[in-house]
Amino acid sequence: MEITLMGKANSNKPLIFQSKLLCFSLFYLFTTLFLALYNSLSSTKCLFRSSPFEPIPTPLFLYPPSYGEHKYAIPTHRSSCSSPVYFSDYWMVFHEIQDFRHNSSVSSRSLMYIQGKSDSFGGNFSTQKRFSYFDHEDNENVEIPCGFLTNFPIRNSDRIAMESCNGVVVVSAIFNDHDKIRQPRGLGSKTLDVVCFFMFVDDATINGLDYHQLISRKSGEYKIGAWRIVRVSSKNLYQNPAMNGVIPKYLVHRLFPNSKFSIWVDAKLQLTVDPLLLIHSLVISENVDMAISKHPYYVHTMEEAMATARWKKWWDVDGLKMQMETYCENGLQPWTPNKPYPSDVPDSALILRRHGVGSNLLSCLIFNELEAFNPRDQLAFAYVRDHMKPKVKMNMFEVEVFEQVAVEYRHNLKKTKAAAAAAAGTRTAPKRTKRATHDLFVNSSCCSSCHTYLLEMWG
Repeated sequence: MEITLMGKANSNKPLIFQSKLLCFSLFYLFTTLFLALYNSLSSTKCLFRSSPFEPIPTPLFLYPPSYGEHKYAIPTHRSSCSSPVYFSDYWMVFHEIQDFRHNSSVSSRSLMYIQGKSDSFGGNFSTQKRFSYFDHEDNENVEIPCGFLTNFPIRNSDRIAMESCNGVVVVSAIFNDHDKIRQPRGLGSKTLDVVCFFMFVDDATINGLDYHQLISRKSGEYKIGAWRIVRVSSKNLYQNPAMNGVIPKYLVHRLFPNSKFSIWVDAKLQLTVDPLLLIHSLVISENVDMAISKHPYYVHTMEEAMATARWKKWWDVDGLKMQMETYCENGLQPWTPNKPYPSDVPDSALILRRHGVGSNLLSCLIFNELEAFNPRDQLAFAYVRDHMKPKVKMNMFEVEVFEQVAVEYRHNLKKTKAAAAAAAGTRTAPKRTKRATHDLFVNSSCCSSCHTYLLEMWG
């Protein structure tokens, strides 16, 4: 009798709870599924807590398989919750920027620019002449050099379209056919109605696009997905394609005189976040003139100069040395925590601007330095920023933010022999790197104008 009762008592306990191993396995399974679901839903919310409402569901453009393929994207090692950036609701941002478009005046008219003719697009001013324009605080009526001293060779239809863009403009450039045109992702349903996308290209790039039948030369306008393609004739500009790319990068406020905001996107990048959300979170909410990423490795200008020479990013090493000597002689200082900016070296592949006196003046002054020395804009950045007046309000955001809003690719493309031949006649061959007379600021540091800078930088 007791055995029967005991058997009945044991049978009342569900079978699932009679095995400790089974219970543990189920607990582990449900815990893992919960954590995986939570991570998938919340990983992006750590950075971007709102995504575009009613995003565009279809690809903006379908490329033929033969079109240039990047060898690989640059890997990232970011933490999903390491940035405090918050994106507001898409529709709230959309209406706020629309109101700003309609109710604000064009502040870029606050600066007056030198007009006339010159042998070079930027005027090629002497060092002291360029530096004389840095203090604009008490010289509001002084005209400053800002390019366009020779004609910018584009079609009138493109010029009219550029002047008609009166809100947010996204700008990029491909010169020498070294990149693939990449379509932005994550756009809201109304973004293409209010944001202009302009891609500046040269003849070599046009030939490549024509070979892949992405454009028709018979057409009066070129359009590929979101991008309007603007052909720039290089004959009357600079021999160096990189310098021609600097024109839309730093003189965007002059090319688009009625735009209120701009985003420069290097051709190696693909935007993955709506431009309206980017402008709102990184510029408007921070109340700054410009937003730009910090460099992932360097904080001192001289570190970038040495890396430029070491990795042969610019062929004239003696020219790099002369540039740094010029800046040191005129007050270039290494970065310290006493500076109001977290770094002296940006990653200038992504630049967001509110067009106004601060960002426009900085852009003009940097452009003049690039024409004087070389198109490596990170070398002139801190010197101009620290010496110009009025000061520019700048948001130098963390690298993790940069990696979350864009995918970065190498500049090199896999090209078929036929495609390479199509652009070969107009492509510019790279110059061979000159050997410096001395190692850059190493053997000659005792006699260098940058001697004090180096001692402070190296402690």
